[in-house]
Amino acid sequence: MTTPMVKAERVHKYFGKLEVLKGIDLEVQPGEVCCLLGPSGSGKSTFLRCINHLEKITAGRLSVDGELVGYRQQGDKLYELREKETAAKRAEIGMVFQRFNLFPHMTALGNVIEAPTKVRRTSKAQAVQDAKALLERVGLADKVDSYPAQLSGGQQQRVAIARALAMKPKLMLFDEPTSALDPELVGEVLDVMRGLAKDGMTMVVVTHEMAFARDVGDTVVFMDGGVVVEKGDPNQVIDNPQHPRTKAFLGKVL
Repeated sequence: MTTPMVKAERVHKYFGKLEVLKGIDLEVQPGEVCCLLGPSGSGKSTFLRCINHLEKITAGRLSVDGELVGYRQQGDKLYELREKETAAKRAEIGMVFQRFNLFPHMTALGNVIEAPTKVRRTSKAQAVQDAKALLERVGLADKVDSYPAQLSGGQQQRVAIARALAMKPKLMLFDEPTSALDPELVGEVLDVMRGLAKDGMTMVVVTHEMAFARDVGDTVVFMDGGVVVEKGDPNQVIDNPQHPRTKAFLGKVL
């Protein structure tokens, strides 16, 4: 039995009195691409942010590669990790947001080498070599010295992906990575993600791109109202949904 890369057990999340996640159970295996679908406000992005402890879960257990996220267990009690320990774990998880969040005063290369040199203490020469290879991998070998303001949205998002990959993560999280892009720029970002999936990267992707979920996803999860309504392989969930709520949602978006 392989250890799941992500394992959520009865995960709850409250913001004040508002319960956003209502007992999520989910496993993502190493090398798997899991696509989270659902309407706005269904809890998808919150769940994604809980995986790397950007949000603290209120109840339940959440582990990455067999280790609890943000906590350690002693006996039957959980103790929250210190921020430094949490940050070290978070460094193993890459995350790409809707907005590119690039440092505007740094070139594409500068953005990609920042974390490896500061967090991983990689030598600058090695970080530059790795960054150039990553920028080539995402199709931006000619944009090494360009600043974010000189790049299109799609190019900025590809730099953001390269920046996440520079930390050599074991898991990549994507929170609607194409939703802020003009339609003609969506394909270039999805192509990079397809390449990562082909290379065996474990990915959890919150997306509205149904074609991507169908073609690339190993598992599709439909969430609504803070719960997992339906999950399975793409053909089953997208093309032959069983739950009325899934059918209604897909009827509107397909």
